[in-house]
Amino acid sequence: MPVNKKTIDTQEIKDQILMQALADAPFDGWSEDMLARAVKTCGFEPEMARAVFPEGVSDLVAYFSIWADERMKEKIAKIDPEDLKIRARVAKAVMARFEVLEPHKEALRAAAKYWARPFRSIKAKQMIWQTADIIWEWAGDTATDYNRYTKRGLLVTVIGSTTFYWLTKSDASMEDVDQFLRARIENVLKVGQAASKLKDVKSFAEAMPIKNFFKSPFSSHNEKV
Repeated sequence: MPVNKKTIDTQEIKDQILMQALADAPFDGWSEDMLARAVKTCGFEPEMARAVFPEGVSDLVAYFSIWADERMKEKIAKIDPEDLKIRARVAKAVMARFEVLEPHKEALRAAAKYWARPFRSIKAKQMIWQTADIIWEWAGDTATDYNRYTKRGLLVTVIGSTTFYWLTKSDASMEDVDQFLRARIENVLKVGQAASKLKDVKSFAEAMPIKNFFKSPFSSHNEKV
């Protein structure tokens, strides 16, 4: 029997399925089969998977990022950004997100592997861009010209490279991640100053090495689609 989406609390059901998926992903990876098992384990009918995640597991993995963003927003809502310099605001927000993700590090590693497929990279970058946009808005950025896109593009590279560092350094503590993050923020500021002189924002965005985050060691030629 088809699921009537009007009769369900979509948000609650998405969260239930995601929580189960986060427990399963480190062992099973992110796949349609894993989504189906998570739905079944939560006690829902099979139709529920497509009712709340129309594009299947792709929507589920994307929702993982959205969920992390929402939890990050809850944490930074307790911080007064006016007490911090801009760099510190950005670092605080990014670290808040890592703190949210820390209990789900292996699920995140599996998600990075899932997004590493070339045909999924566009959506993956869109999710990171969304995170960067949320952080910059909280940090007080009001730019509406090309500087808006430059700042977000730079932060995308910072989030990507710091995530890569965290996932590949098994012995890295959160303090290590914080230090790496702050060093990256300082580093990209130099790039940002040079980029402010560019007129062609598209060329600048294409020059950003965000693609590195979606390459090995997470990608696998043997991964099933």
